[in-house]
Amino acid sequence: MTKSTIAMNDFAGEPEGLRSAELAACDRVLRSGWWILGKEVSAFENEWAAWLRVPHAVGCGNGLDAIEIGLRALGIGAGDEVITTPMTAFATTLAVLRAGATPVLADIDAVTAMLSPESVRRCISAQSKAILLVHLYGQLGPVEELLSLAHEFDLFLIEDCAQAHGAGSNGVSAGSFGEFAAWSFYPTKNLGAAGDGGAITTASPKLADVARELRNYGQRVRYHHPSLGMNSRLDELQAAILRERLRYLQSWVDRRREIAHRYASGIVHPKVRTMPLPPEHERHAHHLFVVTSERRDELQAYLKGEGIESLIHYPIPVHLQLPCRQLRKDPHGLATTEKHAASCLSIPCHPGLKDEQVERVITVVNNFGA
Repeated sequence: MTKSTIAMNDFAGEPEGLRSAELAACDRVLRSGWWILGKEVSAFENEWAAWLRVPHAVGCGNGLDAIEIGLRALGIGAGDEVITTPMTAFATTLAVLRAGATPVLADIDAVTAMLSPESVRRCISAQSKAILLVHLYGQLGPVEELLSLAHEFDLFLIEDCAQAHGAGSNGVSAGSFGEFAAWSFYPTKNLGAAGDGGAITTASPKLADVARELRNYGQRVRYHHPSLGMNSRLDELQAAILRERLRYLQSWVDRRREIAHRYASGIVHPKVRTMPLPPEHERHAHHLFVVTSERRDELQAYLKGEGIESLIHYPIPVHLQLPCRQLRKDPHGLATTEKHAASCLSIPCHPGLKDEQVERVITVVNNFGA
């Protein structure tokens, strides 16, 4: 008997109650006759801000646009440097470049794979304007250390929260620490839409107002364009769907944490290392569960043969991408990033996994090479 595939994500297996609510939300939007920047977007912005316990949320087209809009709202552009990580989706770096600024690449921490404060310090120059922290894999990054650095050198701290829906510390949500946070609602995220979507969150009413202007052609009053904006509007259908999915987010994050803790205790293969869990479980929302192995490619092929999907996040660091090879980087190099990129592998950790599927993944990984 052929075993069923354990997928990285399983949208088709989501609760029927959620599906019915999403369909009703779409029907509500279609019958309203208002499809762009209407009541659903406003309602979702308010609900998302309330869920995060932040003052302002501004919906936009995607997470990349959210970073670019936020940078432009801060006046960061040509001649300015933004220090960030090479271990991230290319969108992080691309957003900095699209804003007209220059990314500077710091190395990562060998344990967490997130931006290393020591490396960031080595990258700071007279042109530095911001530190862009990516909460990689869903774990809250070193916000305390980076805030201290930002204050010391008069820099902005910006949070890329594309993977961090549900992470936080001591009751303070990811996205609450920096000048602004950028969120992605790409379908695979902890809170995902049925297509593209994004948002900016901030405590600054001024930044939120400028972001609303920039997302909509640079206008606040129709046909009056005081700035050169862009077309990056979260649409009504996606906002309505996100409102329904937000009701499930906490339970989904709780389930991800259960699965991650089971993996962390159950995977004991000497050639497959699980990334350590933070002492404060709230700091990790487990968008991804990542293992590392010097035999990563063999492990991935083996899992595929056993009917278990996996993905590499991310196999080619930013500084090795053709358009970015000349970017300035940590003078000590990016060896930790390169080592991690060559050994990391994400295994299924979505909230729809059944307990028996989790146990099957553990058993198969532990039998690797047996």
